[in-house]
Amino acid sequence: MDFDFFKEKINLYKGYLNMDLDDIQILHLYNYMNMLIEKNKVMNLTRIIEPREIIIKHFIDSLTILKYINKNDKIIDIGTGAGFPGIPLKIAEKSLDITLLDSLNKRINFLKEVIESINLTKISAIHGRAEDFGNNFRYREKFNIAVSRAVAPLNVLLEYMLPFVELNGKCICMKGSNCDEEINASKNAIKVLGGEIEKIEKFNLANTGNFRTIIIIRKIKKTDEKYPRNAGIPTKKPL
Repeated sequence: MDFDFFKEKINLYKGYLNMDLDDIQILHLYNYMNMLIEKNKVMNLTRIIEPREIIIKHFIDSLTILKYINKNDKIIDIGTGAGFPGIPLKIAEKSLDITLLDSLNKRINFLKEVIESINLTKISAIHGRAEDFGNNFRYREKFNIAVSRAVAPLNVLLEYMLPFVELNGKCICMKGSNCDEEINASKNAIKVLGGEIEKIEKFNLANTGNFRTIIIIRKIKKTDEKYPRNAGIPTKKPL
C-alpha cells in the first residue's frame, strides 16, 4: 500500500474517532505498519498482515481508548505484543509517557527498533512479566493508567494491571464483544484488588462489523501487597 492510499484510509477513519492526525503522525503509522509487516515474515507478531486490516483492527482499534486518556498521562501497556495499543497512542498524542511491557524479548527488540526508527520520545519497551514488575517499587502504583488488549480473562488481567496503577488511576481493558460472563466473573477480583467498574462501552469498530468492548476500572483503594501473586498463579487460581 502506498502512502497516499494509506493516508486516505486513515483520514477516512479518524473522523470516526473525532480526532486529528497530521501528515507526520500518519507517516509514523505508515512506517510502523511496514516494519510490522516485514518483521512478521520472520517472527510471529500478528495474524493481521493485510494493510487495510492493520489500519482498522490495530491502529483504529488502539485509538478508540484515546478519549479516556489525558495529556501527559503516564501509561503502562501490559502484554503489548507488537505494540498495541501503546505505540498508536503515543503517535497520536505526543505528550504521553508510555511504558510497553511484554514477556517475550524478541517482541521488545522489535518495539525498540520501531521507537528508534520513527524517533519517538518518552516511550520505553521493557522485557518481563507483569507479576514481577507489579511488585517492583519502581513500577508499582506509578502509573495514571494501565492498558491492555485481550491479554487474559478479566479476573486474571486485573491482577496484572491494578498493582501498577496509582490511587484514583484506572485500568482500560480492551475486549471483544462477548465478555459479559467475563465481567461477571471478575467482580470478586475487582473488589479484592481495590477497583470498581467505572464504565463499560460496547461499540461497532468504525462501523465495520467488528464489535468491541472497553471496560474501565477505577482504583479506589490501594492493592494489597500480596498481589500480584507469583508468575502462573493468577492464571491457575483466578481471584
